Amino acid sequence: MRAPLPQEVHATYLLVDKSDRTLTAFSGDTPIRTYTGIAFGDAPQGHKQFEGDERTPEGRYTIDTRNPESAFHLSLRISYPNSADIAFAQGLGRDPGGDIFIHGQPNGSSMARIPGDWTDGCIALSNAEIEELWRLVPDGTIIDIQP
Repeated sequence: MRAPLPQEVHATYLLVDKSDRTLTAFSGDTPIRTYTGIAFGDAPQGHKQFEGDERTPEGRYTIDTRNPESAFHLSLRISYPNSADIAFAQGLGRDPGGDIFIHGQPNGSSMARIPGDWTDGCIALSNAEIEELWRLVPDGTIIDIQP
C-alpha cells in the first residue's frame, strides 16, 4: 500500500497513456501519483467517435463534474464530446456518445479490479484508487488522453 498524499496536495493536470495503461496526476509539473493497469472500453484502440463504439476518447478534455452516486464506485466525468467530436459524428449522421467517466468498480462487485477492458469507453480504477483521485482532482482539471 502506498503512503497517502497529504490533504493539501491537489492535482492540476491528469495524463492518461492508453498504451502504457497509466493515469498520472500532476501538481504543476510534478507527478504526484501514477495508477497502473487501468481498464478502458471494450475496444481500447483508437479515439471514441460514436455512441456504442466501446472506445475511450483521446485528446484534451476536462473533469467537469463528479457523481458520488453512480453505478460505479465514485465517478469523475470527462468533458467528452467536445465541439470537434460532435462535428465529426454529426457530419456522418451519427451520435458522438457521452457520459465518459473515470470511475471505480461496479457497485456491489466483490472483485478488487475486473480484469481486462470492460467499460463502455470509461477509464476504470480500483475503488481505493478512485477514492484517492476523487480527493486529489478538482472539477475543471485538464485531462490529456494519449493513444
